[in-house]
Amino acid sequence: MASRIQRLVKSAGALNFRRSPSDIASTIGTIIARGKEVQDQVAAQTLPTFANTIAPLARFDNDSGADAAIVSFLQNVSTDKLVRDASSNAEQQLQAFRIEAMMREDVYRSVSSVFKNSKEMDRLEPEDRLLVEKMELQYRRNGLALSSEQRQKLGQIRKRLSELGIAFARNINESDGRILLTREELDGLPDDYFDGRKTEIEDGLEKYVVTTKYPDLVPAMQHAKRESTRRRLLTVEETRCPENIPLLQEAVGLRLEAARLLGYKTHAEFVLEENMAKTPEAVLEFEHDLRKRLDALADKEVAEIEAIKKADKEAAGEPYDGLFNWDFRYYSNLVKERKHSVSDEEVKQYFPMKEVTRGVLDIYQEILGLRFVKVENPDVWHSDVEMYEVWEAKGDDFVGHFYLDLYPREGKYNHACVNSIRASYSKDCESCEYPAAVMLANFPKPTSSAPALLKHDDVLTLLHEFGHVFHHLCTKTKWSYFQLDSVQVDFIEAPSQMLENWGWEPSVLRKFAVHYKTGEPIPEELVKRLLAAKNEGAGLFNMRQAFFGLFDMAIHNTTDGNVDIRSLYRSMREEITRFAAGDANACGAATFGHMMGGYDAGYYGYQWAKVFSADMYASRFLKDGVDNPQTGMVYRREILQPGGSRNASASLEMFLGRKPNNDAFLKSIGLD
Repeated sequence: MASRIQRLVKSAGALNFRRSPSDIASTIGTIIARGKEVQDQVAAQTLPTFANTIAPLARFDNDSGADAAIVSFLQNVSTDKLVRDASSNAEQQLQAFRIEAMMREDVYRSVSSVFKNSKEMDRLEPEDRLLVEKMELQYRRNGLALSSEQRQKLGQIRKRLSELGIAFARNINESDGRILLTREELDGLPDDYFDGRKTEIEDGLEKYVVTTKYPDLVPAMQHAKRESTRRRLLTVEETRCPENIPLLQEAVGLRLEAARLLGYKTHAEFVLEENMAKTPEAVLEFEHDLRKRLDALADKEVAEIEAIKKADKEAAGEPYDGLFNWDFRYYSNLVKERKHSVSDEEVKQYFPMKEVTRGVLDIYQEILGLRFVKVENPDVWHSDVEMYEVWEAKGDDFVGHFYLDLYPREGKYNHACVNSIRASYSKDCESCEYPAAVMLANFPKPTSSAPALLKHDDVLTLLHEFGHVFHHLCTKTKWSYFQLDSVQVDFIEAPSQMLENWGWEPSVLRKFAVHYKTGEPIPEELVKRLLAAKNEGAGLFNMRQAFFGLFDMAIHNTTDGNVDIRSLYRSMREEITRFAAGDANACGAATFGHMMGGYDAGYYGYQWAKVFSADMYASRFLKDGVDNPQTGMVYRREILQPGGSRNASASLEMFLGRKPNNDAFLKSIGLD
């Protein structure tokens, strides 16, 4: 039995991340050549059927998916710039091939023939039938019902959009800002912020290097007492990558042009057709209604912040000149500390990374009925990376792998995300492919005096991103086509958002929140203060989210492809978030990666999905018990397992036993 399991894990874990530039070029060339061969065979069918047309196309996706994902993924993590460049180039080639593939009229004729064959469709199993329907729809949405000239134009647009998106992401990854600051200029930052930090001599003074990576930026924006320091750092962050503004500007115009070619008024109308929201009107109604509900709460929070800043200015003998973006995190944090005596510095002593990771994994093991085994000395892309096997808790059924790359380094992706590397799918009647996913994050690194310590927000981020990991690993479909990336974009965040709630449960925190020196569990009194402060700033935070969603709709639900992104971003942010931009050259849109990373006309989905996450948590897990494995297995079966093979609305109703509502969401942000 043991040897069979070992063979199983070995065969399931053969992912090769060590690719040279020439390996990457060779791999992508092989994938594209094989893809064209399959398409030629499909196009040549005289009597198209599911077996000779749809299945070969889907099987190609199954077989090539992992290699394609790896060679595209390396641009986000490799320490070798040549590898990153080769990976970026490979992704560009792959995207161009996929665009070309979706524009092949001869292949579409065969797919359409199967779709229109009612007898053939009636014989198919539900997932196979849905696969045909989705494929046919994607071809039509890619212009196959257009004239030859229009199709050619659309293909050119899609290719250019792919190039723009890749360049936009590369600029963000490789253009981190940095400034040099003295210890005095960083007054308010804790001692461990300086432990191990690089220094340089400038103007005869030793100064610390502070970058715009999250572990540098966020603590400084929250704790640096000097307004000039916060202003300088945020200006560096919001003026980096200026070359991205014209890229986004061009993309907005091209998206509108493509939508019009396909018969839609706006790009948002085109995108939302496949989402739960369905129409731009539904999104705007949701956003404006939420904004209206938040107005009074946000006004109250602004008044509190304004009073503190005015007092600070008066004490310093300086004139009060208003609230600016660099004030938001600092004074929001100050209000929380003063009202609830909650300090990140106190809290993080109880969240050492090792214990938090163990505790979070224990939560997922218990809820989802899984078992994790850490792989020693894995063959991965960097020494920081950890690799885990995933097994069913009962029996010896292997599930898949996940990888954790949690700390910042030069050239690495700058935020937190999950990359689906290999999808689950049926290989034949008796076996399946085992999924693999990677979590990328940029948490604070260990120092010479302390292990990596997480703020409570970091703990919630870890819970959230693991939610994506296990959504991917628990998806079980016949075709990789229905993996995590095919889940409706305005639902895909809901499972991860729901699991953040475990980070607020006292009974859960007691299991892993321990002092990094003494091992003492987090005091009950501190947990109470954390909970009391949970919704502090909820009005302004959700207003900020509403701004991002409304800005997204403003540039994508428009008939003007020349909308001025820089001025629109600035004016909307000041109006909605109530904090002024200050610097005339600042434009956060240059690093708003979602707009070029698949969330165009979809950012609203974060708040939209929050409604469902709150409902699932309150209606099932709070009611049944947050550690109830029976509820967890129902959740796994009805929410995670279908992936994109079932409409999210149907999955929600199956899990909830009714249609969802927003009662729990409003209550969760203090608006009940």
